[in-house]
Amino acid sequence: MKSTGIVRSVDSLGRFVLPKELRDSFGITTDTPIEIFTDGNTILLRKYRADGCCDLCGEVTGDSILFRGKRICAACRKELAKL
Repeated sequence: MKSTGIVRSVDSLGRFVLPKELRDSFGITTDTPIEIFTDGNTILLRKYRADGCCDLCGEVTGDSILFRGKRICAACRKELAKL
């Protein structure tokens, strides 16, 4: 993991703000689901991805295949073939 050097306080309701620069760089917008994991004394946040979700477009179509560790749906494979 890489340190960002950013420190945020938790408010009385247990909330904190992810800086806009981080939200923008990770494509996090309003209502983006976030998964929460713990490992010892570490808390890890990650954008939620449904099983079978295409890594390129985010759609869950049921026709995705695994290619070099990435899930790619049929529509994205078709677009990639045009390149």
